[in-house]
Amino acid sequence: MQFPESWLRAFCNPPLTSQQLADTLTMAGLEVEELRPFAPAFTGVVVGQILSAEQHPNADRLRVCQVDVGQGAPLNIVCGAPNARAGIKIPCATVGALLPPGEDGKPFAIKLGKLRGVESQGMLCSAKELQISEESNGLLELGDDAVVGRNIREQLGLDDMLFTLKLTPNLAHCLSVYGIAREVSALTDTPLQQPEFPKAVVLAQDRLPVSVQAPDLCGRFSGRVVRGVNTKAQTPAWMVERLARCGQRSISPLVDISNYVMFELGRPSHIFDLDKIHSGLQVRWGREGEQLKLLNGNTITVDADVGVIADDQQVESLAGIMGGDATAVSDDTQNIFIEAAFWWPKAIAGRSRRYNFSTDAGHRFERGVDPSTTVEHVERITQLVLDICGGQAGPMDDQTLALPEGKPVTLRVARAVKVIGMSVTQEQCADALRRLGLDVTEGEGTVTVAPPAFRFDLQIEEDLIEEVARVIGYEQLPTNPPLAPITAKLRAESKRGPFAVRRQLAQLGYQETINFSFVEERWERELAGNADPIKLLNPIASQMSVMRSSLLGSLIAVLKFNLDRKAQRVRLFELGRVFRKDASVQDSDTSVAGFDQPMRVAGLAYGGVDNQQWGSAERNVDFFDIKGDVQALLAPLQATFQPAEHPAMHPGRCASVWLGERCIGHVGELHPKWRQGYDLAHAPVMFELALDAVLQRDVPMFQSVSRHQPVERDIAIVVKESVTHAAVMEAIRKPGSVLLREAVLFDVYRPKKLADGSISGGLAVDEKSLAVRLTLNRDDATLTDEEIETVVRDAVQSLAQQVAARLR
Repeated sequence: MQFPESWLRAFCNPPLTSQQLADTLTMAGLEVEELRPFAPAFTGVVVGQILSAEQHPNADRLRVCQVDVGQGAPLNIVCGAPNARAGIKIPCATVGALLPPGEDGKPFAIKLGKLRGVESQGMLCSAKELQISEESNGLLELGDDAVVGRNIREQLGLDDMLFTLKLTPNLAHCLSVYGIAREVSALTDTPLQQPEFPKAVVLAQDRLPVSVQAPDLCGRFSGRVVRGVNTKAQTPAWMVERLARCGQRSISPLVDISNYVMFELGRPSHIFDLDKIHSGLQVRWGREGEQLKLLNGNTITVDADVGVIADDQQVESLAGIMGGDATAVSDDTQNIFIEAAFWWPKAIAGRSRRYNFSTDAGHRFERGVDPSTTVEHVERITQLVLDICGGQAGPMDDQTLALPEGKPVTLRVARAVKVIGMSVTQEQCADALRRLGLDVTEGEGTVTVAPPAFRFDLQIEEDLIEEVARVIGYEQLPTNPPLAPITAKLRAESKRGPFAVRRQLAQLGYQETINFSFVEERWERELAGNADPIKLLNPIASQMSVMRSSLLGSLIAVLKFNLDRKAQRVRLFELGRVFRKDASVQDSDTSVAGFDQPMRVAGLAYGGVDNQQWGSAERNVDFFDIKGDVQALLAPLQATFQPAEHPAMHPGRCASVWLGERCIGHVGELHPKWRQGYDLAHAPVMFELALDAVLQRDVPMFQSVSRHQPVERDIAIVVKESVTHAAVMEAIRKPGSVLLREAVLFDVYRPKKLADGSISGGLAVDEKSLAVRLTLNRDDATLTDEEIETVVRDAVQSLAQQVAARLR
């Protein structure tokens, strides 16, 4: 909100400089976003009066003017302005004056000179040349009350500062000059000039029937008829100037009056052309299909969620937001109806944004406007209309249907001390609240406030505590160092940080992506198997309506985005939080009851194993490549992999990842159904793991290197095709010999059908041959043949018993 300092000081004039006043407002929560002078610096410009204006003898567009500037003898000045004429008062820059700088940044000095052979002893100025307006229609014409010879800065009040405030939504009572003055009075303990609202003399008995049909839209409606107004009258210069300094241009007298009162007192109002209203007005909710042409030229269609003011034939106004074009005042208007109402904030909030525009009226009403002063504000508007446009006022109509009830709020002094962080007394609390114009009742250690009608924001104890802190001054808060000992939070040696995981995945060739936690509900159902995801009450987009319980959907979406842009090889990973319903979770500093929010790490690989090169044949990434990446990520922990099923993964190419007795995630190819749905040429391979398990690592421990040479023995066994590698390794290790240090599968042979129909290798169709290398060693002595044979024999027997293996 922008306003001039001079207008503020007309209501409350504290003994502070402009900068001190700005600092006071900012420290009280009314942030002064900008403080700038209304007019730039210039000197030597005074009020002059043109005594005569004659045609220049050598130029058709120039006039030679005799100008009285209060120095006795008039000045001879050549001027080319089209409105230069005898009798008007204008700004005159005398010789030696310095005008505001131009594009070169240097002040423009006025010197004695000649124009087309005629001496010119100064310069007559426009508003644009003084840089107090962007518009220039010739010389700036001053009022008849301007004093000849007076400094123009003093005459026009140009030594004024413009304040621009950035107000938070709870400070709706400060959306007016008077509201800000009320705050300044409380903050500086300076008297406040109360506005007066004299009742207009009623000379006409006309009334306009108004039916308020929606008490949940309009709680109070006040208005009156004024007949015989002159809409062609000129808006007074003082009003035009104040509106301009608030950033509002002058339009017409009636519109200017309505805008002026809004800036002055904070109440938006509307003035109807009475002769364009059919019968009476109805205040109601809109009806499906009704249309309204607004003052901004837009035609909108309303519905039952939008409040309107209508007559017997059509909608005439968008309630609390903008008037309609059909009943707008014009130069031909003679009779008007002045309206001021209380609109419920919830009935106005968000309505203008539905139509892609916003208004000052809607901005104020959706935050709350004082319902107790509608009559007084109609009287203020009436007074200005009669003074400027004339006319005869009718009787006041005032309908009160439903007004907000302010519930008393109690402040505990002990609680205020704890929240504010400094010692405050009950007397200080009560005094601060009384200075804000609040009705205060004191109790034993408590202060109770009955919120006035203009304070919609005072609802809970913390609201009063904030008011006390604002009035006392945030700068009064003490600086207290922390009393608790500060100790560094060191990460355990058995745990690594998330950054180490990111770095390791980057070293494996993956690129990190960061995605929204909001995803499509379809992803949750199809890719995570989550039929009951956490739904958002107010999603930012229709396709982002639920919280994700898996990172895989986001990675597939990023993959698709890259493939659509001709990427051939994609490696992605994300480290982020997922969200699941879990009734066992309790409230704490880091959790919300009923919702589990674990961290996950997920990766996806698509395309070739390596970048295109000459050294090796091209092939696409497969399950075992990503399994190797998972093993590298978990190292030195040894994970086991078991066949499993996952909603997003291929039923035959998916494995669960286990660390000890805990399943920490899954790895596998994308399910063929979803691959087809996303139109992917190849199946990406993915993994998703619990981050807390990935962060764990074994603490390195010293172990001496054996001084004796290890022994290797190879065994070849035949097993059924259905026997897994994990089952074979478990059977080999089951005897538990301390001499067996390592077992590695190094060859797999599957039989082929020959041309004569026989099977190669002497194996059955459903069998395969596995070659396993056993590494044996001991630390204290060299292995004997008997020890070696015992370990190998035990391994073979265990294989026979566990997986029905036979030596080949």
